[in-house]
Amino acid sequence: MTAESTPIVKNVPTETISSYAAVGDSFTEGVGDPGPDGTFVGWADRLAVLLDDLAPEHTFRYANLAVRGKLLDQIVADQVPRAKELAPDLVTFAAGGNDIIRPGTDPDEVAERFERAVADLSSAVGTVVVTTGFDTRGVALLKHLRGKIATYNGHVRAVADRYGCPVLDLWSLKTVQDRRAWDTDRLHLSPDGHTRVALRAAQVLGIAVPADPDQAWPPLPPRGTLEERRDDIHWAREHLVPWIGRRLRGESSGDHVAAKRPDLMPL
Repeated sequence: MTAESTPIVKNVPTETISSYAAVGDSFTEGVGDPGPDGTFVGWADRLAVLLDDLAPEHTFRYANLAVRGKLLDQIVADQVPRAKELAPDLVTFAAGGNDIIRPGTDPDEVAERFERAVADLSSAVGTVVVTTGFDTRGVALLKHLRGKIATYNGHVRAVADRYGCPVLDLWSLKTVQDRRAWDTDRLHLSPDGHTRVALRAAQVLGIAVPADPDQAWPPLPPRGTLEERRDDIHWAREHLVPWIGRRLRGESSGDHVAAKRPDLMPL
């Protein structure tokens, strides 16, 4: 593991984590990582499994309140009060990404609302882990937002310092910049991408992990320009055009979707 990618681990007593609630949007719900029952799995569910392995038998409980497509204010209104009510030992809070990618939003202003939510959560639960945004240099739809995301990430780190929150730094996780870490929509992680994020999240909590999230991917055969262009056309037709259409209609992929695990339950 390189010095650049080594996660900063704060003193989180993992042996005392007997309950965990995940708060956020599609990233935390697990979109892109389908499970056998039709729901999504995702990095938060995978992190919960690692935490469950550390807890005494049948004592660990987990809730996932995240819903795809939600903006920061919706997460604060719908999920944060529930997380406070559950009062778990650990909360992961990943929010603001859908705000940042919207035209005209100000990362400074979004960060102010983010900080109020972190302050509110920190007063009622155990450890709050916050996440940065991904480095979007390789995402055609989002690479022009790279500077805006970096600005927001700076604020997230400052908020984390003020409230003593561990940081799940997705920007520095270079292995998720490989296209195999992403679903066909190029907006959500693939199962392998979710797995690498779960492993990094465990490292941030000081948990020994069974594999290195920074492990290099196997080499890929070279791709020709024609093949790449064909993939781009297919992606635009199947994913980009519907995504833009929902934005123009004021719709969200999370409309009429409920949290998959609204209560703290054993795995």
